[in-house]
Parts: sequence; C-alpha cells; structure tokens
Amino acid sequence: MQYDLESRLLLFSKSIIVLIKQIERMYINANIISQLLRSWTSIGANYREANGSISKKEFTHKIYICRKEAKETIYRLDLLWEVIHREGIYNNICQEAKEISLIFNKIATKLTKG
Repeated sequence: MQYDLESRLLLFSKSIIVLIKQIERMYINANIISQLLRSWTSIGANYREANGSISKKEFTHKIYICRKEAKETIYRLDLLWEVIHREGIYNNICQEAKEISLIFNKIATKLTKG
C-alpha cells in the first residue's frame, strides 16, 4: 500500500497512540511514553508546516526537525522495547519508524546537495 507522506505520518501517529494505550503505565516507563508521543506526533506537525513553507530555508529547517524527531522516536521505541516486549505491534511500528526516518534522511540529504 502506498501513501503520500502526510497521510502516512498521520496513520503512523495513530498506530503509536494504539501502542501507548496498550502499555501499562509504570513509573519507569511514564516519561518514555510521554516523550515518544511528543516526538512522533511532532514529525507529522512539522511535515505539514514544511509543506506550507514560504521559503526553501524554512522547508529545509522543518525537514531537519522531522529527521531529528524520527531518530529520537526510534531511540524511545528501543527503550520501550526493553520495558514491554510486545513483539507483534512493536515490530511493525519500529519498522515503519525506521522507514520514515530514512525518508526524512533522504529528503534532508537532497536539500543539502541541492
């Protein structure tokens, strides 16, 4: 299935929310969960802002934020894995996060070269 990136980010944000709802809140994971939700949903919001940019500089800045937030999200997913070990949904979410991170890395690399 192929998505435009904005729709793909929205769909994936929903997946993150579904995962978070399934996790038992404990002192040890509360901060990680909160940061995961913020970093991931920030990607979609910043990408929408990038698409509405009035300059290439503004677009580039927002794409770099998306790339940074995607990398942070993968880190937090890895931390969460250490806490919850939910293979099914987690593996799908982690794979999608890595693919989206690669997309933003590719966009950022092209912006740097162009």
